[in-house]
Amino acid sequence: MRASKDLELVARTHQRVLRPSSVQIERELEVLTQLMDNQFRIPILDWRFGFNAIIDLIPEFGDIATTIVALYILVSAVRYRVPKITLLRMGVNIGIYFAGGLIPFGGYFFDAWWKPNVRNLNLLRRRATVSAEDAKRGRKSDWLFVGLIVGMIVALLLGSIMLTIFIWWYVATHLQLM
Repeated sequence: MRASKDLELVARTHQRVLRPSSVQIERELEVLTQLMDNQFRIPILDWRFGFNAIIDLIPEFGDIATTIVALYILVSAVRYRVPKITLLRMGVNIGIYFAGGLIPFGGYFFDAWWKPNVRNLNLLRRRATVSAEDAKRGRKSDWLFVGLIVGMIVALLLGSIMLTIFIWWYVATHLQLM
């Protein structure tokens, strides 16, 4: 019984060494997150929004551009050796953001509310295992995992473009018949 408690203590101590309590995230990621999600404030409502909400007003291009910025933060998380489950959560945040933005009219409000960059930066801060100085390279398995997540988000993007083209084609062919 005593030996198992000692092993638990050693394991806990070992975990503390692997994950620093306070990891300094690159200033560029913090500035990018601020610009994209919280740059502007509506005084009366005390509601913040960023360039994500503005860029998303451009049909199709806005969703693609803001998703690429969110993916940049996800890819940066690999260098901080964030666990794979956290990388997956970050990818899900981006996927929810992208899918929510596809909702006509309401998607704009959802995109301004969801703030995937803030969510992902907070996950990065909590789960980073190395500091910014040591964050030079990620592990190959992490890069492959993030590549899979990016591939799924790109598939979601291509699917939405295909669906948009199909809807336009369907409407155009049926308007000509009438």
